[in-house]
Amino acid sequence: MGADGTVKAPDGVVVDEVTTVTSEVLEALRKLVPELSSSAPPLTHDALEEIVSSPATVLFVARDTTDDTILGSLTLVVFSAPTGPRAWIEDVVVTTATRGRGVGAALVHAANARAATAGSRTVDLTSRPSREAANRLYVRLGFVQRETNVYRKTLD
Repeated sequence: MGADGTVKAPDGVVVDEVTTVTSEVLEALRKLVPELSSSAPPLTHDALEEIVSSPATVLFVARDTTDDTILGSLTLVVFSAPTGPRAWIEDVVVTTATRGRGVGAALVHAANARAATAGSRTVDLTSRPSREAANRLYVRLGFVQRETNVYRKTLD
């Protein structure tokens, strides 16, 4: 990560942290989120503000350096636990038209660098088996599938 907080991929992609909610970021995320979840409610300005202002979350966006278009995003969650700092990657998404350009890898590299700076020794993430390209990317970037159970309870 550069001194200015940006990460640049060799193919004209730059990753930076969102520190201010803008209409451009909100609209880009409103288009990206449905690619991750068909059941997620539409993202609101207030919800995005809560993500950006939280000390536990870092929202990264990847932009095309030629026209500044947002190509993808990733949320990094960093928190303290009795066993030490933890980092978790959530909601990695890249526009369909730009997949294969290294956008996802650049986002993950930025998250890994930030997690290390926060003192985390590991970074966790989950990915549905149906997201085959994403799973190949994570393995290529050094993530190892763990022998664990992930449980979810839907809260009413």
